[in-house]
Amino acid sequence: MKTALHDTHVELGARIVDFAGWDMPIHYGSQVNEHHAVRTNCGMFDVSHMLTVDVSGADATAFLGRLFAGDVNRLTSTGRSLYTLMLNESGGIIDDLIVYSVLDGYRIVFNAGMADVDLAWLQRWLNETEADVAISPRRDLSMVAVQGPNAVELVSGLLRESKITEMQSFSCMSVGDCFVARTGYTGEDGVEVIAPHDHVLQLWTELHARFVIPCGLGARDTLRIEAGLNLNGSDMDSSTTPHESALSWTVHLQPEDRAFIGRNALSSLTANPPIMKLTGVVLEESGVLRHGYDVETDEGIGIITSGTYSPTLGYSVGFARVPRQAKGPCRVRIRNKEKKARLVKPPFVKHGKKVHA
Repeated sequence: MKTALHDTHVELGARIVDFAGWDMPIHYGSQVNEHHAVRTNCGMFDVSHMLTVDVSGADATAFLGRLFAGDVNRLTSTGRSLYTLMLNESGGIIDDLIVYSVLDGYRIVFNAGMADVDLAWLQRWLNETEADVAISPRRDLSMVAVQGPNAVELVSGLLRESKITEMQSFSCMSVGDCFVARTGYTGEDGVEVIAPHDHVLQLWTELHARFVIPCGLGARDTLRIEAGLNLNGSDMDSSTTPHESALSWTVHLQPEDRAFIGRNALSSLTANPPIMKLTGVVLEESGVLRHGYDVETDEGIGIITSGTYSPTLGYSVGFARVPRQAKGPCRVRIRNKEKKARLVKPPFVKHGKKVHA
């Protein structure tokens, strides 16, 4: 499948790869330059492969309250959003997502690789009720993420809407046919714009004319790892709970009578915490951390779930699932050699600055 911006990516010299069935740019020549552009100025990503879904109807709030580990009742006004999880009955993570409160209901953005699974999950539970809920996938819309210290000001100017600069983190608003949210996946300030295909193409073209750097999936990955942000399918999946994925903070157990899917399984973890946890890793020797590498700690063996060379820091960082009591020095096996490393709490970079000494 191709996004509406596909021809533009090709014209810009992008290296195109398959990602979850979509032809997507991995970089436009230099992944490192794209990474630095976001950290220091502004970069833009085509994220139209992700699926926007609108949920409306009189029972939409109650329905999503059953489906999500985070309580949508906390979105007390239009224009707010919530990062949350969708769990299975065992408390495993089906997907992570952002749900936005909009005028006529809710807007959800699902990960590309899980879109079909997520839709089927929603439909399954809707079929088991007589709820007044309408689920509307919006493949008529595209999405571009504009990220970096200067991103908000640039988009505000192009859309001629000064209120964009006044938006708080995790807030959203409509500007004509554009839906603008102050969210992202890079650890920098910025916005994500959802709009009809031609409007997103126009926005992309105008941003490029103002020297905003197009960025691919490669830079998106290094940025999110530096920022300590999980990737579904690598750092979490349907076999891991929020407690094993450093995401217990996304679960709202109050009020006690909100019977969301997976709640009973998570409640049992209070008395019997999981034996594994997800944490950060800094490599203290040469090499690059990669998914699947073994991690040896004083408390037992773990595994690297995500890893990369950090362009901002100049060394390798990543995430590891390790025994819950593990901390401090550890060793990572890279090509049959043990490398010194250290367990730390993510993020590694915040607002372009190094977090750990």
